[in-house]
Amino acid sequence: MSCAQKKTVEPKVQAAKTAPNIVYILCDDLGYGDVQVLNPERGKIPTPNIDGLAREGMTFTDAHSGSSVCTPTRYGILTGRYAWRSRLQEGVLAGGAEREPLIDKDRLTVPTLLKKQGYSTAIIGKWHLGFDFVDDSGKAVKLYDGKKALLAPVGSTVPNGPISRGFDSYFGFHHSRVMKTVIQNDKVVDHMPEVEMLPLLAKNTAEYIEEQSKKDAPFFLYLALNSPHSPVVPTAEWKGKSGMGPYADFVMQTDDVVGQVIKALEKNGIANNTLVFFTSDNGCSYPAAKGKQLEEQGHFPSAQFRGSKSDIWEGGHRIPFIVKWPGKVPPNSENDELVCLTSLMATVAEITGAEIPDTAGEDSFNILPLLTDATASTNHDVVVHHSIHGKFSIRKGKWKLELNPGSGGWSNIKDPKARKMGMPEVQLYDMMADEEEQHNVHDKYPELVKELTDELVAVVNKGRSTQGEAQSNDVSIDIYKTDR
Repeated sequence: MSCAQKKTVEPKVQAAKTAPNIVYILCDDLGYGDVQVLNPERGKIPTPNIDGLAREGMTFTDAHSGSSVCTPTRYGILTGRYAWRSRLQEGVLAGGAEREPLIDKDRLTVPTLLKKQGYSTAIIGKWHLGFDFVDDSGKAVKLYDGKKALLAPVGSTVPNGPISRGFDSYFGFHHSRVMKTVIQNDKVVDHMPEVEMLPLLAKNTAEYIEEQSKKDAPFFLYLALNSPHSPVVPTAEWKGKSGMGPYADFVMQTDDVVGQVIKALEKNGIANNTLVFFTSDNGCSYPAAKGKQLEEQGHFPSAQFRGSKSDIWEGGHRIPFIVKWPGKVPPNSENDELVCLTSLMATVAEITGAEIPDTAGEDSFNILPLLTDATASTNHDVVVHHSIHGKFSIRKGKWKLELNPGSGGWSNIKDPKARKMGMPEVQLYDMMADEEEQHNVHDKYPELVKELTDELVAVVNKGRSTQGEAQSNDVSIDIYKTDR
């Protein structure tokens, strides 16, 4: 019986001491090709610590974020549900929309599930799933003057942030435009230069790990880094280290922070009982990274894949995904099974013995069999991709169908231009023979196009992609969006 089919979440007073600690490291806009071990021929940025994780754990080569942009991927990680089932049909939370939490207060989250299993839960870093700032009188704090972001005053309260969605503690910021505002638990505690944020997250992570290592209960740490997303702000220590520009320097600093996390686990004697996930929320932001200049220097942030952050093409959502769990995950192993970041909820439920009701984790598949056996397979044979403009794609086995004529995002050729050029409204690619997505074969396989389209419609209409009772989406969903 899969986790998605189970009916109730049973609380436990305290998790067994043998239950693993879980550390989930989520980079922001780190491309698949930015990790040296994943892109040895066309990747020029040294990432020794991430490469070390790969040597000590399992590297997934066909892993995907739930979206090609930030907010929806984070929603999917923490809820096990595609964000396009929510009110967010395209883009990220911004402007007035960022005041309203995207995760409903009654929805089961990964930290809530693990708390019921006796875990301590913490988030350090970026949230970007919506919350409000209010003053002492309960009045909403002004966050923008036109398009200019304002600093929420120290002492402002966050009444509906991570602490209200399953986390015991929170230290970080909301999103990149307001990164100067530092939040601890549910209070604004400081303002700081953006360049100081990444070192501060590393420092707080090391302190949290040391503190938790002295306790009997296991912990879940969701470490959502601000890097290498813009503002691209490597510290003085890292400026110029790569010889390839600020973005490459920032990637190197990000890799160093990963190394600091691993060292903290080792120093406090808990590395052998800690499950570490390392990944990214979407592909590299080509404009912010100055991708053209990087490519001229021989570095390709998306490796061999087409497109980058925002796109329905692979570069938008095929991401690094490395898992280390000593004694459980075989070291220096590689897995080419199709997986998505929505898998976290069902996987940790299986590990901890939790049960998930039908109303939660609708798109979360248990990948524990893959983690412990590189030759295993799961029933996770379908993944739905989503672009910044809300364009849909479905991947099943080697076939990928895209319901739009262009990139679905920022990369050329954008969809409006592709339509003007008379390009086909759908794209079909054989990802085994053509992972670069250069040969659209939709006209050769019209029956396959219909079959995959029907399957996508069924996944949308059922409210879930896992087994279980049909559920409702929060809004009606247009899978074509031909006006964008």
